[in-house]
Amino acid sequence: MEPIQDATVYIVDDDIGVRQALAWLLRSRRLLSQAFDSAEAFDAHLLAGFVVHTPSCVLLDVRMTGLSGLGMFEKLISYGLLPTLPVIFLTGHADVPTAVAAVKQGAFDFCEKPFSDNALVDRIEQALALSKTALAQRNASSSTQARLASLTEREKAVMQLVINGLPNKLVADQLDISVRTVEVHRAKVFEKMGVKSAVELTNFLRDASK
Repeated sequence: MEPIQDATVYIVDDDIGVRQALAWLLRSRRLLSQAFDSAEAFDAHLLAGFVVHTPSCVLLDVRMTGLSGLGMFEKLISYGLLPTLPVIFLTGHADVPTAVAAVKQGAFDFCEKPFSDNALVDRIEQALALSKTALAQRNASSSTQARLASLTEREKAVMQLVINGLPNKLVADQLDISVRTVEVHRAKVFEKMGVKSAVELTNFLRDASK
């Protein structure tokens, strides 16, 4: 699998040896990384205005001094960063049940130490692919909301009747306006929503609501 462009892997582990080994592994696979020696340091990074703009994931140690990996994971959930920032837990054998529970809460996966380099990188690449998809969906949703927000109240009313299947004459009767005015509003709706027909508009809004 080719590395995803501009992707970043965040390493959160209080063991410097683990951080260095993971950073080296990721460099060898042409993946950028940024390491943090505690969950608190990573949390401070997030609170400083962090926004997921490019495919990213987190390698998060379960057991650390201070704030635990699970505690950090709960913060990520509260910040609304999943699934744009998938989490892979790094865990010792004794922490496997905790990691499994976290996966049920929405973590991407866990890798038990000592882990296989190839298996870990495979999961990282899959997590980055998920992040890329989630970002595309988020951006598409933001674009749709911006388009909808650009409609006037009259255009929204016309749009609703159009997607309900009403012809221009009935739309005009419903809104007590002329057919020509309906045609103008309809054309504006199509232009703003980036579609060419009522069918395209209906499909666009249906897909956006998924």
